Amino acid sequence: MKNLFSVLFIALFAVMNAQEGEKSNITANRFFYELTFKPKKDSAKVDKVMTVLDITKDKSIYRDYTMIAQDSIMKIEIEAMQKSGVYKDMSKMVRMPKFSMKVDKTYPDMKVLYVERVANGFTPMSIGYTEDINFNWKISNDKQKIGAYNAQKATADYGGRTWTAWFTTELPFQDGPYKFHGLPGLIVKIEDADKNYSWMLQGNKKVNNYEELGYAEKISGGNLKVTEVSREKFSKTFNDFKKDPLATARPYFKPEMMSQKMPGSDMTIGDMVKQQEKMYKDFYNSNDNPIELADASATGKPAKSKK
Repeated sequence: MKNLFSVLFIALFAVMNAQEGEKSNITANRFFYELTFKPKKDSAKVDKVMTVLDITKDKSIYRDYTMIAQDSIMKIEIEAMQKSGVYKDMSKMVRMPKFSMKVDKTYPDMKVLYVERVANGFTPMSIGYTEDINFNWKISNDKQKIGAYNAQKATADYGGRTWTAWFTTELPFQDGPYKFHGLPGLIVKIEDADKNYSWMLQGNKKVNNYEELGYAEKISGGNLKVTEVSREKFSKTFNDFKKDPLATARPYFKPEMMSQKMPGSDMTIGDMVKQQEKMYKDFYNSNDNPIELADASATGKPAKSKK
């Protein structure tokens, strides 16, 4: 699971490993979208999180910004642990993301790759499925100022919800947050009819020497390789993972290992595993109102009502 997987194990890897990736010469346009959403379908309570859409020459990458924003802090703490050889509980200082997915769109075909991270023993691995989405936008003549941009209205059905988007031709990218794309300009605001999910563009900047993987991801063995599977297999694999995130790692948890203490700490590996399991449980129980309804078609048609 992207950015969330093994946050508690990062410190353990950090004490044993020291990796530093080479600087890239890639420049990205980073667009900041504030996402307001209802995490519980039976509640009117809303939550907010900052997300980013990074646009490069060949692709765009959409994800939760929470972990990216803490990358420099993580680097300082991890390097301090490497120097001292003493374990530090990172869970006490790291804010957890609200969403774990990553959405890539390749240019110019705009094929969508939806990615999550799951466990393969102690090793995180990324799985994903691809979609060729025709949003069938209906562009209206309605125009208004959205933030700093002159925008125009468009509507489409996708994932069991009806979406209203506002796009601007002042930003020449036919892209948007999450999977949304295909309008003659960047989407600056989009929300569903019931306001379960609403993205609003808050700003943008250039990112020089852009790297898709953050420091914490690299230090814990992350890479950009994605195992692509069918959407059906993805759903089964990811649902199984959510039910028991440590299933593939549990056979390695021998009693003698679980009783070992972390370097320079009173915490045992068993204690850390319990923390990890609680973190997963809290994370997955925090949102039962997905962006796409479970029985919605992948082709953009609304979900059928249940009787």
